[in-house]
Amino acid sequence: MSTSSDPAFSSIRYLPTNEAYDRWAAVYDTDGNFLQALDTIELKTLFPQFLELITSPKPWRIVDLGCGTGRNTALLLTVPDIKEVAALDSSKGMLEVARSRLQRAGAEVITSNLEPGKSVPKLHLEVFDMLASPSPPPSAQQADGVISTLVVEHVPLETFFAHVSQMLRPGGILLLSNMHAHMGEISQAGFVDAETGEKIRPTSYAHTVADVVAEAKRWGLEIEREGKGNEAGVRERAVDEDMVDKLGPRSRKWVGVTCWFGGLFRKRTG
Repeated sequence: MSTSSDPAFSSIRYLPTNEAYDRWAAVYDTDGNFLQALDTIELKTLFPQFLELITSPKPWRIVDLGCGTGRNTALLLTVPDIKEVAALDSSKGMLEVARSRLQRAGAEVITSNLEPGKSVPKLHLEVFDMLASPSPPPSAQQADGVISTLVVEHVPLETFFAHVSQMLRPGGILLLSNMHAHMGEISQAGFVDAETGEKIRPTSYAHTVADVVAEAKRWGLEIEREGKGNEAGVRERAVDEDMVDKLGPRSRKWVGVTCWFGGLFRKRTG
């Protein structure tokens, strides 16, 4: 079933997450995904706070866990205090799009934002499947920060935080965002394959904010305040009428529904 703002589909097909995203990769950034648009808006606040909270000596190693098409990787490569970025994803298709995007944008976007005397951070683009690997690759260990947006929906919380805990050095910061459980109880990530007419859906979990915070704590990650002196806890965002023009027509049916949450976590030092 579809609405006037959603593409019609003939049937629903569930696929393993990496296979679904391999098929989604070519249109992921252009198919009107309003949750990605909302995430980009919220990161304008959350990302600077993430950098502000990193207390380890500069320059830093940062992991983009579930980097997808490189939306956040490109942002990380413009930060002067970052020396190394490990961009990991289980989908080879998404990584290929990220590679093309970063190569295409590199000279224009990344280099133009560098301070005099600074070099572009070293970039590792690697296939990494949290469900199949007991530990992260060497490029993603002893990290000063991890950013993971709209990813944990597809992974059991225990698996996700076990890997993040291995990646971060003590005192390191995690920036996490995800589809809110209020939205996840109604729908989940997916796209319509133009060739087959099928709605393709990967594995998806409707994790609650409370469960995310509790599982993070079990792996030694405590929720941080939002920057200096702001309210504590996790940001939760519902779609309202004023946001529809920015988010696109597919967001209209979600007005009044809490669709997104995000927060910052610090790994305990002892």
